[in-house]
Amino acid sequence: MNRENIKRARTHIVFLFALMSGSVLIYFLNGIDMETKGYSKRDAMELTAPSFDMSTQKLSEKELKWAKTAWKYFEHNYQDKTGLVNSTNNFPSTTLWDTGNYLYALISAYRLEIIDFALFEYRINKLLTSLEKIKLYEGILPNKVYNTSTLKMTNYANVITPKGIGWSAIDIGRLLSPLFFIKKHYGQYSQRIHKLLLKWNFNKLTNKGQLQGCITENKQKLCLQEGRLGYEQYTANVFSLFAVGLYSSMKYTSYLGFKSIYDIHIPYDIRDKDNFGANNYVLMEPYILDGLEFGWDYHSKEFSYRLYQAQEERYKQTGILTAVTEDHIDQKPYFIYNSIFVNKKEWSAINEKGEEFNALKTLSTKASFGLHALYNTAYTQKLMDKIAPLQSEEGWYAGLYEKDWRINKAITCNTNAIILESLLYQTEGILLKTKKSEGK
Repeated sequence: MNRENIKRARTHIVFLFALMSGSVLIYFLNGIDMETKGYSKRDAMELTAPSFDMSTQKLSEKELKWAKTAWKYFEHNYQDKTGLVNSTNNFPSTTLWDTGNYLYALISAYRLEIIDFALFEYRINKLLTSLEKIKLYEGILPNKVYNTSTLKMTNYANVITPKGIGWSAIDIGRLLSPLFFIKKHYGQYSQRIHKLLLKWNFNKLTNKGQLQGCITENKQKLCLQEGRLGYEQYTANVFSLFAVGLYSSMKYTSYLGFKSIYDIHIPYDIRDKDNFGANNYVLMEPYILDGLEFGWDYHSKEFSYRLYQAQEERYKQTGILTAVTEDHIDQKPYFIYNSIFVNKKEWSAINEKGEEFNALKTLSTKASFGLHALYNTAYTQKLMDKIAPLQSEEGWYAGLYEKDWRINKAITCNTNAIILESLLYQTEGILLKTKKSEGK
């Protein structure tokens, strides 16, 4: 299997301040063109998001069947020796991001009464044991990738790499979110999780209030700013649960620009590939996770709604059902970022190198579930009706190619975990009910 099947280029969304002088940076930021003419940045931030019905309800028989289909992935791809789950179907490798996905799937399956407490407890204990045992990159933090059957540190091709390839602050943040949920709701694991996290050097995950990841390339270690608009703020919210302050990464406005698409002022991160060497994907993944787990704040509620509006308006204008995010696909390049806006281009699907694959745009299964859970509109019902047949004996397929509506037969942890998490949200509401989410 090609290494791209598990590659997650969000860890390449980096910004190395040392590569440019302060004067060049200030000049660039002050000279940013908002791209949308005729209105100010203040006008662009005028609130448009309405209030949404956040009442919870028991799953219907059909929805429960959907949840059981998603759980099949975690039965089929479970590694009992280690307690880990493969990131993609039948490929024994995982990232910290997908280990976090799996934990939310496990939590959801138990709370939706798909599995009993004995299995829930067994699997959590197995996984915590492996997290306690894994070798850390330079003894500091978990490596980006591990073999799910051996716990060995690997690269993205699943080749054993004794020294590791680095760590991702964003991926670690994704794992910390369900660990916090477990600490909060299942106190018997609290002390164990606390001891586990004491082994990890959290100081290395931040630098000057920003997320920091590290990579090894050509035998050289580079520590870089990590994350772009949406991903940065979601991860900073997770770290705040563990009293890790990320005052810069928490802000939505530091590198904020707007692009007019269908007369909707779409927010984007001005640090794009041309100017900062990293792709600035505008897609649903971080906003869906933030909505499900934290409940939106002032900015994320508005920004998420505008992205939702743009996708619905694209359907009205073109007839193409649209729900876009990062996704695996069943052909090269195997992983794409289907974006509303990226690197100055609208409705573009790219890989982590910035190469376009617009013929491979997909309607995303997980984005459809997430949008429907959060908005529950006539449009999201159309999305659900379209993707409902995409069930298999090994879980949900990742989506449909919008060019000809052929099934994208990639089956992944990420897709099936977000389906389960979205369905749990429908029954319980905001999953991490913190001060941020009170009154939402």
